[in-house]
Amino acid sequence: MALWHLLIILCLLATLVSPHSRPFTTPTVTRFTDSFPHVKVDSTFSKAFGDSNIQFLNNGSMATIALDKISGSGLVSKSRYYYGFFSAAIKLPAGLSSGVVVAFYLSNADKFPHNHDEIDIELLGHDKRNDWVFQTNIYANGSVNTGREEKFYFWFDPTQQYHYYSILWNSYHTVFMVDNIPVREFKHRSTFYPSKAMSVYCTIWDGSEWATHGGKYPVNYKYAPFNVTFSEMELSGCISDPTTQVSSCSKATPSSGLDPLNGPDFTKLSQQQITAMDWARRKLMFYSYCNDNTRFKVLPPECN
Repeated sequence: MALWHLLIILCLLATLVSPHSRPFTTPTVTRFTDSFPHVKVDSTFSKAFGDSNIQFLNNGSMATIALDKISGSGLVSKSRYYYGFFSAAIKLPAGLSSGVVVAFYLSNADKFPHNHDEIDIELLGHDKRNDWVFQTNIYANGSVNTGREEKFYFWFDPTQQYHYYSILWNSYHTVFMVDNIPVREFKHRSTFYPSKAMSVYCTIWDGSEWATHGGKYPVNYKYAPFNVTFSEMELSGCISDPTTQVSSCSKATPSSGLDPLNGPDFTKLSQQQITAMDWARRKLMFYSYCNDNTRFKVLPPECN
């Protein structure tokens, strides 16, 4: 076999190797998930849709939600939060997952349908290599046509065991974390920033049309049901008065002690966390809206 033939074959094989099969040495970071208490899922959340596909387990401390031919399913928090730390240990379904979308996110679209905010962690079943993709997104003040998506590969197999997916949202920045490693920081620098109280959602649904190139790789229900389990849930923040748009916590200052998530430990990333985030973005990010000149003729101001 000619040497150049061998090189081509090796290159093709390399493209088929999952990112999480490569040897990664992950950075050491502060574990924010150790700073907040776990909540019982059955008492903190209500069933949003697909009731028959939802099971509370382990005395209500865990929940499994499923997607089948009939329906997806989802949970919604009983309280609305104005800033906070939101985290879940999630185990994704194994096997062919193209078109399956698992989401852990905050939204107030039900209350403000034309002017809503949203902070998204979306786990996308992939159409190649049976991998999953980690996507983050933000909407603010009704800008529903201009999401700020970024996509990452995992450095592990998210179907084999539980991993932490976390959102820190306060008046200074929004930080997305995987196993406590920051992968994205969105700073509060402009009017494009989530500003109203939101509910927390856990969902699984058929995103074939949206997530697989217009339905090119739809969900294969031969492998249904697709089950995802949420555990070690953490929802710590200012619970908003449902009769108003703004929580009393928004008036607190770091020195007052009333709102620790706006305190010094959470208002800026440490150098250790910045180094870890740089590692994740260099090694694993494969799409950022800030690099998408086709979609944005003029890049959003935060990209500069």
